[in-house]
Amino acid sequence: MTKKWFKVLTGAMMVASVVTLSACGAGGEKPAATTDSKTAAATPATSDKPVTLRIVWWGSQTRHEATQKALDLYTTKHPNVKFEPEFSGFDGYFQKLSTQAAAHNAADIIQMDAAYLAEYAGRGQLADLSQGINLADVDKALVDSGKYSSKQFAIPLGNNAMGMGYNKAVVDSLGIKAPSDGWTWDDYFQFGKEAKAKLGADKFALYNSLNDLFSYDMYQLSKGKGYSVTQEGKFNIDKDTWMEWANKHLELTKAGVILPPDQWATDKIGDPKQDVVINGKSLIRRTFASEFPGLATNLKGAALVTSPKGSGYLKPSMFWSVSADSKNAAESKKFIDWFINDQEAADILGTSRGIPVSKKILKVMEPTFNPTDKAQVDLINKTAPNAQPFNPGAVGWGNFQKDYASIVDLLSFGKSTVDKTYDEIVKKAKEYEKNASQIAK
Repeated sequence: MTKKWFKVLTGAMMVASVVTLSACGAGGEKPAATTDSKTAAATPATSDKPVTLRIVWWGSQTRHEATQKALDLYTTKHPNVKFEPEFSGFDGYFQKLSTQAAAHNAADIIQMDAAYLAEYAGRGQLADLSQGINLADVDKALVDSGKYSSKQFAIPLGNNAMGMGYNKAVVDSLGIKAPSDGWTWDDYFQFGKEAKAKLGADKFALYNSLNDLFSYDMYQLSKGKGYSVTQEGKFNIDKDTWMEWANKHLELTKAGVILPPDQWATDKIGDPKQDVVINGKSLIRRTFASEFPGLATNLKGAALVTSPKGSGYLKPSMFWSVSADSKNAAESKKFIDWFINDQEAADILGTSRGIPVSKKILKVMEPTFNPTDKAQVDLINKTAPNAQPFNPGAVGWGNFQKDYASIVDLLSFGKSTVDKTYDEIVKKAKEYEKNASQIAK
């Protein structure tokens, strides 16, 4: 991706969700134009020949069930099309996809994340979706977020924002001040201390985010230091800021405020049994708006709050992409077009992948939104005015989050020091920088 493209996207993404949501209340508003009239072309002609589409995605049980119902509806309307669905949690999803793509055996339709889009598109593993899918009712910034080298390799499925989800029912019962919009990281850590004082010895207040690169990015953004990896693929973790973050986590873990490592090692976001907020091990964690339905479904009294001041950002929740090796690209495009533009599909899917990207669909749905849906819209609207620029990820860095976590885990379990851990992160990052430069050539 070029620097010019990134500047356009990051500027536009800061207002994308607000534009979309404000347009919903205006009667008779014309759809936003896309950059390329071909993106609004009619769905490509397909035959009635029987076809089976492999489709993969990650997410909570709520998303799984909604997606399966949508697939069943599509087959009812198109009896010649059947699906082979595969779904899982986020952990391990891209490791498996990487293996399949390298073997030219990836699914036809792939749920794609912004952090990995450049990597897969840059390797020629995704099909060009510039034609055949109607994007006329999707904001230009969201459409462009699915591009690589000016070609459309991914179709956005939802508006999204980074925030924090917490157990409001328990917080209220403790009689302490709840997290509030506009708070700071100091407020966050103080909230943890106050909660711990009321929880007692065997319960914990804060999710252990030491090994979570998303969380560290939020902290570094709040300090005005940018993302941990630049869009150009350069390592950018500020040493002093990271050491401050690490030492604070070690201090609060020792004090019993932060969940100890042996209790969060099996954590999985959205899993009814393993998510540490859902199962009651922790009161709060970072979460995207699109993940909130899974949290709210499994945790009575769940609530959303903005990220600490200076650390929130907007992004497309996720995408559909099509494998470059798919022999069913036309049928895959037809399905994706239906998925984002059909009202019946939208009624089933709800906000399971974030706030719908089609303005026509959103205009119909918004009056019927339940409190969980409205919480997502509220988080997006509150984040938008001061949102940090969105960094969609650099080519070649797709697996850095995983390696970062593995290195930091040694520190969490007392098998390394803060200084040594930082040095190991830098060493690993240099390998990624070298790999990124080779891919760029």
